[in-house]
Amino acid sequence: MSAGSLEDYPLISPQVRRRLLTTLLKNVSRAFYLSVRVLPSEMREPVGIAYLLARAADTIADTPTLTAEHRRTQLLAFRQMVAGEVSAGAEQLSAELADLQPTDGESELLDSLPELLALLNALDGADAELTRSVVDTLTSGMHFDLATFSQWDSENPTALQTPEQMEEYCYLVAGCVGEFWTSMSVLHADSVAHWDEQEMRSLGVRFGLALQMTNILRDLPKDLQMGRCYLPQTILDRAGLLPRDLLDATSIDSARPVLSWGIRLTLDHYSAAERYILAIPRRNLRLRLAAFWPAIIGLETLLRLSRSAEWLNADIRIKIPRSSVYGIIALSLLCGRSNTLIRHWFGRIRRRIERELYDSNEDNKETGH
Repeated sequence: MSAGSLEDYPLISPQVRRRLLTTLLKNVSRAFYLSVRVLPSEMREPVGIAYLLARAADTIADTPTLTAEHRRTQLLAFRQMVAGEVSAGAEQLSAELADLQPTDGESELLDSLPELLALLNALDGADAELTRSVVDTLTSGMHFDLATFSQWDSENPTALQTPEQMEEYCYLVAGCVGEFWTSMSVLHADSVAHWDEQEMRSLGVRFGLALQMTNILRDLPKDLQMGRCYLPQTILDRAGLLPRDLLDATSIDSARPVLSWGIRLTLDHYSAAERYILAIPRRNLRLRLAAFWPAIIGLETLLRLSRSAEWLNADIRIKIPRSSVYGIIALSLLCGRSNTLIRHWFGRIRRRIERELYDSNEDNKETGH
């Protein structure tokens, strides 16, 4: 039997399809679920399947009770199934890993691997190819992560070495999604047929880098406790810091230049995200909103990071309240077709962040940091 044949996977009833692409997706995707639901109908299923498969791979890579080597082995097996190189093993992988997950949503996600692979194999040719490609790139990023941080040392975290290495990592785990999103848009939305796809894919990559850099800055304290520092050592060197110094929440003043560097870099990528959103025709409001929401939520998170005195406190997670997310959604429905109002929205948040960075720099000068 050929690899990836439909006969290798269960038939998916409309009820199961709906459960996977609505209930399960909502349980494991948080804010991204909103973007998937607002997408034009032709894009929802392939994008939703790609997300669930990528989320399953991430869950495998983060299974806490397995060694790094065992996780790499299981991730490779999963990657081969997604690529269609092997046509069996999904049920065994689910059975081995589902009960090891810390949340019900993650357990259900891995329990659903056979059904998810069936949905993947049922996609039309171009959709299936794009979905397999982006999940393959994302899983290669997870392999990079496991290989780089193979030794868990919560007292002496390992840092990436250079900004270039950090950017490579960000591309593998997020930037490639911008390329995928662009190709899916061109494939399914007639309104973007005029796009220069190469230029838009490049902007899409930077859009993904902006979102991933926001995650890196926000999640730094938690990652440090897992022995991982995604901020590069060459940048820490400028501040006279080692990764383990960031474990001390009281070192926030010494670490402020590192945070400022990360925020400025991320802001630059959000400028590309703004250009990407404005390139989506106003008449295609669904596609525009699906990109707009994560960008604005990310920028608002960056603003809160720039203001926070608790950036290094692992007990405090900086995030946007649910009420604020709903407020963003409601307001965007009114102004999402206006390029002027979108530019104003981006510009207002950017100016607030730049003011926070300026004030922080002045405070450091006064205190001698």
